[in-house]
Amino acid sequence: MATVAVIDYGMGNLHSVSKALEHVAPGVEVIVTADPEKVRNADRVILPGVGAIRDCMAEIRRLGVDKEVAEAIASGKPFLGICVGYQALMQSSEENGGVECLSHFDGEVKYFGDDLSEDGERLKVPHMGWNEVYHNDHPLWEGIEDGSRFYFVHSYHVQVEQRDLVAATCRYGVDFDVAIARDNAFAVQFHPEKSSKVGLQLLKNFLNWDGKL
Repeated sequence: MATVAVIDYGMGNLHSVSKALEHVAPGVEVIVTADPEKVRNADRVILPGVGAIRDCMAEIRRLGVDKEVAEAIASGKPFLGICVGYQALMQSSEENGGVECLSHFDGEVKYFGDDLSEDGERLKVPHMGWNEVYHNDHPLWEGIEDGSRFYFVHSYHVQVEQRDLVAATCRYGVDFDVAIARDNAFAVQFHPEKSSKVGLQLLKNFLNWDGKL
């Protein structure tokens, strides 16, 4: 049976992610774990995350999840980061006064700002709710129309330095990068597990993906 490891470092939306995976692929074994051997032996790996990046990075390093993530990405197996699990792959975040992240991608996580607005209308931070996502033709977008709406909850957004790695963008007062892709690694800012049919389709695509473009 194919397996997918959802890395548990105490900061992820583990129940919702695992249940969504089981829903779209009942024949796949979903393992919620921080055990390096189980992560290493899984066919696919997911790094979720919610909460403050400082606390997330502290637990990631304390539990050795940073090494598990590096090994999974280097192995060539399909890897998916979600929300803070996406932000953690960047070089640094402005949150909590500045936090060094895992540096798997060149990019920074920036605050939306206290005076965010669009067409003269002030926007609330955090960015919470449904918003349109405009994507490229990566295999994880199969069956998902460009401009489909996904569910977001975040006060900080990613700006990717290497533009050809950006897999999707969104706008909320500013344009920002909501998905990144390189080889076998893919990561998103929104919550696919909370994004109804399109989110479930993305998770299904991930479970069917061989990690190649």
